[in-house]
Amino acid sequence: MQKRRLGNSGLEVSAIGLGCMGLSSGYGPATETQQAIKLIRGAFERGVTFFDTAEVYGPFKNEELLGEALAPIREQVVIATKFGFEFDDKGRQSGTNSRPDHIRQVAEASLKRLKTDHIDLFYQHRVDPNVPIEDVAGTVKELIREGKVRHFGLSEAGAQTIRRAHAVQPVTALQSEYSLWWREPETKVFPTLEELGIGFVPFSPLGRGFLTGTITENTSFDSNDFRNNVPRFTPEARKANQALVDLVGQIAARKKVTSAQVALAWLLAQKPWIVPIPGTTKLHRLEENIGAANISLTPDDLRQIEVSLASVEVKGDRYTPEMQAKVDR
Repeated sequence: MQKRRLGNSGLEVSAIGLGCMGLSSGYGPATETQQAIKLIRGAFERGVTFFDTAEVYGPFKNEELLGEALAPIREQVVIATKFGFEFDDKGRQSGTNSRPDHIRQVAEASLKRLKTDHIDLFYQHRVDPNVPIEDVAGTVKELIREGKVRHFGLSEAGAQTIRRAHAVQPVTALQSEYSLWWREPETKVFPTLEELGIGFVPFSPLGRGFLTGTITENTSFDSNDFRNNVPRFTPEARKANQALVDLVGQIAARKKVTSAQVALAWLLAQKPWIVPIPGTTKLHRLEENIGAANISLTPDDLRQIEVSLASVEVKGDRYTPEMQAKVDR
């Protein structure tokens, strides 16, 4: 597996990481613990050194899973987790909370669940409109000084917020959605990231599975799958967006690779400081995703993709209005 550095930070990780949310939540029933541990360790054996989790995944279960799975190889991997949400007495997410005292509480709890003495990359999961970003960055800066955190990250943050945070504590990485069917970061934040030397970690790099070509307008999702509530995944939107999947499939067939591999290789070709984190619960899909790191898209390939994409209008919002309101602009 090739390695990449996240911006100017010096943090080196595998060119493709593993997003672990789906092992515990989001897409249906949680994966059986031993099966999930086998997948995580299998990823490491195949060269993955970058693992992404968050307290909210489960909630809490995903961090516990990673803590157990990665304990034997802790010093050989980079673990990213996140803070920034509050939970009610039933463990349900109940809003944002990035107050300094809460950040510290989350850090201590995450360290215990992850069975480690440091968090490699600590993201603010969503920008908190009630807490100045300078206070957030300052708190993480203190945690870095104390050795409990190594690097500071933001998720779904806008350019202005990134600049303000970076002025207090250098931001190592921004994690936001980015893929062939969601390209807003290119114009909204990429210039800022490049200027400041910040890495970029795209989540949902396969369009929440849609770009793999395995989802059609007739696909039924588990009752606990959050895609049931995403406008872009209504049957009508899926039918309309099939044109994009067909385009990716044609390119994949020509290069004798899979659609997922084309989608990931395209991301890797955009900037040398981009590290996608596709998630999966299946070993053969993990191997397929990892294989994308060895695929080179030529300038002609990239031009063809660009021209073809221009002819496709993606239908449906990527979030519900409630979820979109939590995204910083």
